Amino acid sequence: MGYSGIPGNIEQTMFGKAPYRGREENAAHLLHFVIKDHPFSDGNKRIGSIILLRYFKQEAMRMKINDNAPTALALLIAESDPANKNLMIRLVVNLLVSDAA
Repeated sequence: MGYSGIPGNIEQTMFGKAPYRGREENAAHLLHFVIKDHPFSDGNKRIGSIILLRYFKQEAMRMKINDNAPTALALLIAESDPANKNLMIRLVVNLLVSDAA
């Protein structure tokens, strides 16, 4: 799974197509991948939260949860069992909404 080559674009693609069913699912996977896969030596939860917020801005989405929720979600995902990935993704998706800002 890669990222498009457009600077500032954080949309995930696989073979040129979106691998997930919607923007909420894409956002949830972005958050989960950054936190659980530890691509950075430090700050994966913070960076994951920032990427989530950046994705919301890029896609003109709004959260139906408060501004502290990305931090709480990041901590929840970090502490979750890797076997519960699908549960965590569903939780995040259910907390997000795709209404225009």
